[in-house]
Amino acid sequence: MSPPASRTLTSTELRRRSLPLQEQLYERVRSAIAAGRINPGERLPASRTLASELGVARGTVEAAYARLAGEGYLLARGAGGTIVSPMLRLDALPPRRGRARAPIHSERVRIRDPLPFQMGLPALDMFPRPLWARLTARAARRLTGAALAYPDPAGLPRLREAIATYLAVSRGVLCEPEQVVITGGYQTAISMLARMLLGPRDSVWLEDPGYFLARQALQVVSKHLVPVPVDDDGIRVDLAVARTPGARVAVVTPAHQSPLGVALALNRRQKLLAWATASDAWIIEDDYDGEFHYVGRKLPALKSLDTADRVIYAGSFSKTLFPSLRLGYIVVPMSLLRNVIDTMCATHHGMQALGQMVAADFIAEGHFARHLKRMRGLYAARREALASALVESFGNRIKLVLQPGGMHLIVRFCDRIVDTEFVRRSLAHRLAPTALSTHYIGRMRDHGLLLSFTNIPEAQAARYAKALLQAVA
Repeated sequence: MSPPASRTLTSTELRRRSLPLQEQLYERVRSAIAAGRINPGERLPASRTLASELGVARGTVEAAYARLAGEGYLLARGAGGTIVSPMLRLDALPPRRGRARAPIHSERVRIRDPLPFQMGLPALDMFPRPLWARLTARAARRLTGAALAYPDPAGLPRLREAIATYLAVSRGVLCEPEQVVITGGYQTAISMLARMLLGPRDSVWLEDPGYFLARQALQVVSKHLVPVPVDDDGIRVDLAVARTPGARVAVVTPAHQSPLGVALALNRRQKLLAWATASDAWIIEDDYDGEFHYVGRKLPALKSLDTADRVIYAGSFSKTLFPSLRLGYIVVPMSLLRNVIDTMCATHHGMQALGQMVAADFIAEGHFARHLKRMRGLYAARREALASALVESFGNRIKLVLQPGGMHLIVRFCDRIVDTEFVRRSLAHRLAPTALSTHYIGRMRDHGLLLSFTNIPEAQAARYAKALLQAVA
């Protein structure tokens, strides 16, 4: 596939310089190759195409290409076009002329392989990529002209229907397909809901410790975040009511509390729903990994008990499929549906159609249910293997917390430690645990390490447990 000319130069830039056009073109293509923006084996635009795009003579482009080919940068293949020489060694090229610039991307967003223990990722090594590729190719062939226009802001109807059916069977959530609104993931959903539901003076209940990205999204809208302690039965609803009974919104993770992994007890679920009904408040239920339960029966969603329609249920495919899909959904109470869709229309034009089509097929044809079943078995085995390896490596220096479900385990150290320092040392060894203390809002903080097991195969558990011991020792 030919790289766009903008990766090398523009006609305005060419004519702005005092050097001959051929020299400018030669230098820009050479610099792009040296910088790795055009890779060995990659095809360049045809001389006629590039000349037309830049508004220069075709001979100018051909002369620059010929010079680069003579120096070994390019390889002319006749009808096959001109490519960067596959034998070219970028590390052997002379340094690029001009002032060096610092990269503008951050470490956080740089694409890379997941590190051991990294939170928030499913088992990427076991995702059925060939199947997904076939479904994607099939969906692409079905794309119509209408599908290439702006999509429905609420989402593809077939995907909304598939999600509604899945939720009714798997999570006990009964809803109409029109109540399902497709979003760009949980972060997009909670940001949109915060803008819609909250004023600057409205209070929000947040679990403490809790999901830090939800906290960041809410802080943009409201400065009145109320940290509510979490114990073995989940969020302390009684304390929340005593402190701020007039809160507008409560954000909770009832299935597996993030990050402690405890389930919200039935009596507290009932108290939370009763408070929302009496106070005309809203509950945002983040059911981020409710499917992954390994001991006993998984609890249904809080939304399944919501007779007064006060719960906004939020789900995402980031944990069940893969994060770069960037698809999530919310189940919206009928009284809010019009406002939600209006807000979606005001902020964006919906999610891209092809990904929604593939996700709809994946669910409707039964692949999603089979994938989740495989992942539950896989995660149970990887969880057990990592837990055993950690005990073998650390002995009585640690206490492991294994909850009935979730995608990570918690390691607490018997010694007095600062978990953020352990994380810093681990990152130097290319390990990525997360510090439990960073998930707290209030002053009372517990310390420990959050370790995801989803991307650690059973055969490598002992290796990574020993690497962690070496990193923190």
